Amino acid sequence: MNILIVDDSQVIQRVLSLQLRKNGYEVVVAGSAAEALQRLEQAPVDLVIMDIAMPEVDGLTLLRQVRSDPRFQKLPIIMLTASGQDQDRLTAREAGANDFLSKPTSSRELLDAVQRLLPEG
Repeated sequence: MNILIVDDSQVIQRVLSLQLRKNGYEVVVAGSAAEALQRLEQAPVDLVIMDIAMPEVDGLTLLRQVRSDPRFQKLPIIMLTASGQDQDRLTAREAGANDFLSKPTSSRELLDAVQRLLPEG
């Protein structure tokens, strides 16, 4: 199973990648919305974890762009943010997010969310 992590923080990229790889997932990272769109074009992924707060194009805008493409309408997407505000959760869900995690998230929370959204495989 391939997972795309979209976050402008290299620290977050490394932490999430390590947690997921330790549990048998393949991981690709992107540091921006443009890079994420490029990665989605290059190779199929099974799930995306994306930060809301990113420079230039934020995660909600990227989420809407991804969802507007018929190829990615059913792609599971988890939004990740340092903001625990209910409005962010609501906006992310309305934009098409499948799940929402607040930073910092525990390894268990992350893996539980990933396992809920990915078919057994």
